Amino acid sequence: MARHARAADETATGTPKRRSCGTMQVHHRLLEMFPAFRARQTKLEHAFAARLRSAPEARTAPYKIPVVVHVVYRTAAENIDDAQVKSQIVVLNKDYRAANPDRAKTPAVWKGLVADPMVEFALATKDPQGHPTPGITRKQTTKSSFGDDNAVKSDRKGGKSPWPTDRYLNIWVCTLSDGLLGYAQFPGGPPKTDGVVILNTAFGTSGTVKPPFNLGRTTTHEVGHFLNLRHIWGDTEDCSGTDFVVDTPNAQNPNYNKPAFPHVTCSNGPHGDMFMNYMDYVDDDAMFMFTLGQVVRMRTTLDGPRKSLVT
Repeated sequence: MARHARAADETATGTPKRRSCGTMQVHHRLLEMFPAFRARQTKLEHAFAARLRSAPEARTAPYKIPVVVHVVYRTAAENIDDAQVKSQIVVLNKDYRAANPDRAKTPAVWKGLVADPMVEFALATKDPQGHPTPGITRKQTTKSSFGDDNAVKSDRKGGKSPWPTDRYLNIWVCTLSDGLLGYAQFPGGPPKTDGVVILNTAFGTSGTVKPPFNLGRTTTHEVGHFLNLRHIWGDTEDCSGTDFVVDTPNAQNPNYNKPAFPHVTCSNGPHGDMFMNYMDYVDDDAMFMFTLGQVVRMRTTLDGPRKSLVT
């Protein structure tokens, strides 16, 4: 989506009216800048294909990932409190264990596809030097907002440089420009920019959050990208795109706000788009599921390029 179009979708308070994710813009830029990134992504796709051909593996213990949240702020209001940060971790742990009560709203035809990724998140208790930490850092900046250029991930650019990205899931929370709610980096990209960026008014469920992005699902969506999930419609406009997952119906475009079921596109009737999937663009209260295929894709990532994160 063009930057001027995203800006036009902002309200007077700067909170977008509809979901906008910068992950694919960032992804294509990094692929051109770092050719080895493309090769690592190809290798991961081959690993995913091989896993699909093998017998499914039963998992008895969850993947556990330590998180550090970098709050980058200019004003006091942007310096979100610890409770807001912790509310986001609660949401992630429900959504990534299929323990969110609203999953019951999944249409009957897809209830059998709702799957538990078995991923659990916790704020880090030790910093990179081994000292006790609340898992939250705070950095005051002179910048009024950040774009999708990864500047928020750099001390010298007014942001906060990451903790080791092979040991922590780094999440930056800040004011974003151009109507962005967030963006993430796919596995295999440059370590110094690895992680997830979220708009401060769309992070968690308390404090400064504003509807319709007040249930923490922006972070659920962006962490999905971090674990190698693509947008449900494949980021094309002509039904030729794919998210590389066979149990998510092909869809023509992103869905926004709160669609009515069914919404048929790309000859995917009678049930239509799986717009309630976390990887679509609907409002927070309209997304509530991952599929079995998406879980296999995430586990391939956690057993591969993200393995060092798992404690």
